[in-house]
Amino acid sequence: MFITVQYNVTYMTDERPEPVHFYEYGPKDVATIFFYMLIAIILHAVIQEYILDKINRRLHLSKTKHSKFNESGQLAFFYLLSFIWGASILSAEEFTTNPTLLWKDYPHPHMFFQVKFFYICQIAYWLHALPELYFQKIRKEDIPRQLHYICLYIVHISGAYILNLQRLGLILLVPHYLVELIFHASRLFYFSDENKQKGFTLWALLFVMARLLTLTLSVLTFGFGLARAENPGFSIADGNFNILTIRISCLAAICLTQAWMMWKFINFQLKKWREHIQNQIPKKKTNTKIKTTKKESCKTNFVNGTVKFEEGTSPRKRKSKFL
Repeated sequence: MFITVQYNVTYMTDERPEPVHFYEYGPKDVATIFFYMLIAIILHAVIQEYILDKINRRLHLSKTKHSKFNESGQLAFFYLLSFIWGASILSAEEFTTNPTLLWKDYPHPHMFFQVKFFYICQIAYWLHALPELYFQKIRKEDIPRQLHYICLYIVHISGAYILNLQRLGLILLVPHYLVELIFHASRLFYFSDENKQKGFTLWALLFVMARLLTLTLSVLTFGFGLARAENPGFSIADGNFNILTIRISCLAAICLTQAWMMWKFINFQLKKWREHIQNQIPKKKTNTKIKTTKKESCKTNFVNGTVKFEEGTSPRKRKSKFL
């Protein structure tokens, strides 16, 4: 119950002579998620001790950069593995080329093994991030920021899993993870060398595109697809949650999250732009001050064609020699 994936359902179809194995979700998944949450804590400690700590000793980072480097290092590993895993699942699915399959024949309570195991590992990882805030001794200033995005991941991924919206969740998570992977990889390169900032430009472009893709697919799925489905209704036994209240709540949650992310993104870009301007202003002022001091010194030393010395000093008079 703790290790293996539960709720196996086998179907026989006319198209395939072999039985097709599907999986559903249930209360026993809590035990499986708890087990893989412990596995995630162990892997987190291994990556921290044998990879990130060794790199930190070589870079000699400050305390602030040290905590951000550890955060980006852990998330970069997770986003890389999740993106590769999710992309491999999407490559075998048909709804990537036909978006109507996101809402056609809803509900979709049956999942392949890879899809269910992917969601269990995702929920387990983000749940393990909560105790890691204590284990890693995160600074108090950084705890609210990390709690925000951890809770958002848990709510959205769990919501897609419980509401049988696994297809929509997969197709939205994979490009989002790619964008986050580029950001944290760029931040790691920046900590090693502050001149390496080209990755942030690529991240900014893909970030906006990912937000537009998320909003477009969400509006199509909840606003048009599920609203015109053939079997609307609410049934926990059948896994059907296609009612107006749930559709509006899901769409509002996604839109508010995307708006919050864009607000944080705009503030981040404005902060970087202001820092760039402030770094350029002192250089110009110092150059002008040097020039003015040189001019003033020349003016004070030469007045009416004669040389004047500072602080009332005068040139030494030559003593005449009497023979």
